[in-house]
Amino acid sequence: MNALTITDLSYAYPDGHRALSGVSLTVERGERVAILGPNGAGKTTLVLHLNGIMTATSGAVTVGDLPVVKANLTEIRRRVGLVFQDPDDQLFMPTVRQDVAFGPANLGVRDAELDERVNEALSAVDMLDVIDRAPHHLSGGQRRRVAVATVLAMRPDVLVLDEPSSNLDPQARREFAQLVLELGLTTLLVTHDLPYAFELCPRSVILDEGRIVADGPTRQLLADTELMRAHRLELPYGFSVTADSPTR
Repeated sequence: MNALTITDLSYAYPDGHRALSGVSLTVERGERVAILGPNGAGKTTLVLHLNGIMTATSGAVTVGDLPVVKANLTEIRRRVGLVFQDPDDQLFMPTVRQDVAFGPANLGVRDAELDERVNEALSAVDMLDVIDRAPHHLSGGQRRRVAVATVLAMRPDVLVLDEPSSNLDPQARREFAQLVLELGLTTLLVTHDLPYAFELCPRSVILDEGRIVADGPTRQLLADTELMRAHRLELPYGFSVTADSPTR
């Protein structure tokens, strides 16, 4: 069974702008897939359909064996953990402990089991030592890790990361990449950071004008200069990829 199945998904905003047009994609369990594309390509719109934050105009999304429909949203939002680009959109409680406990508590988890979920999630991101601190007192890298912990406490099947390297210094960037690799979850990485995609995701999908225009091994897509140029993607100066470059 696939972790995610997206079938002919389309979405139009109320003003008539079509953000997604016939997107179909399958992601196997344990895969790490980068979603690439220029600004306005529909990347964030796509991933917001995966846990029902947005509702498709047409088409379908299935998480495991469960369709993303209103009746299933509680379980869908447990299965698909979305980590936003800005951790401050996710951290709003007085302490880290309360932020990480918020999701499972809303599912009815209580007492010793809730404590176990919180400790387990913070240990996974190496943030247990800040459990009683205020999130806004933490560094950007620490806040991003705690934001991931809020999702891990729900014990998700799929992790969706929206621009995870944004505003991280080089050390925090490396540490977060290592965390993603160690978690071993099915992961979708929405990013403009092409070297980060190359480091973390063996497979990439390029989205442009709401359509999938390429899907394949990350190293092959990034090495295709004509493809990259056609869809306004550019590797940073000094970073080069060949079709046989190694990936993790």
